[in-house]
Amino acid sequence: MTEISRPAPTRTVDLLRSIVESRGFSLTITAVIIINAVTLGLETSPRAMAVAGPYLLAIDSAALWIFTIELSLKLWLYRSRFFADAWNVFDLAIVAIAWVPTAGPLSVLRALRIMRVLRLISVVPQMRNVVGALFRALPGMGSIVAVLGLIFYVAAVMATKLFGAAFPDLFGNIGASMYSLFQIMTLESWSMGIVRPVMEVYPSAWLFFVPFIIATTFTVLNLFIALMVNSMQSLHAETKDSVREQAEIAHDERLALARQVEELTEEVRRMRLALNKSLR
Repeated sequence: MTEISRPAPTRTVDLLRSIVESRGFSLTITAVIIINAVTLGLETSPRAMAVAGPYLLAIDSAALWIFTIELSLKLWLYRSRFFADAWNVFDLAIVAIAWVPTAGPLSVLRALRIMRVLRLISVVPQMRNVVGALFRALPGMGSIVAVLGLIFYVAAVMATKLFGAAFPDLFGNIGASMYSLFQIMTLESWSMGIVRPVMEVYPSAWLFFVPFIIATTFTVLNLFIALMVNSMQSLHAETKDSVREQAEIAHDERLALARQVEELTEEVRRMRLALNKSLR
């Protein structure tokens, strides 16, 4: 019986899919992204543009075409399944922005070409895990942001009433007070720039600022870190469980295949014995 050959288009699709999903292809795209990031940075330097401007623009154009071909292949291979993956949609949006004309009302979007560097997030699995953990932590972060906002509002109202008359630039209204309190929370020049000048007029002001710093900088902000760490640990545990399950499935499949081979071997042996007996 002659073996029925597979249609040529199917073999071509399988070949292209194996190429697109290979590790070498992913590493190549990663290298192109890094090179493109360097060239986009050099394009901001007048000296670099004067020395190698045409080459930098050529590399940038070549990188854009490589990304376009890559996404076109994925669109052709996966069809509607391409849009089922949010990272594919993200890559498509990033590359589409780069094709915005340099002239016209949308030319300002050309400055967003550097966002192509963000494609590293979708290419590198470890970065995808970090972003995934961030999104998983967003519901919890909402509660923390609400608590932080409440603390800021109460503190801003108190600071405006307590220090606004003597320091209108820092605490003249709720907006100015919130900005000053945000600077204090980040510990950016908070002592010499804000607190000590206030304490020269109001010596007891430390009774307000020290609890505020403890409540925000050392408590609430650390909740963000704890939430992110917990989300990363949960994601890591789920990944380990998934890998373990896949390994167990592969092990079971190997055992089943080994049993089938043994059964076939035994059947062939019995057939040989029966054949030898019949020949005698």
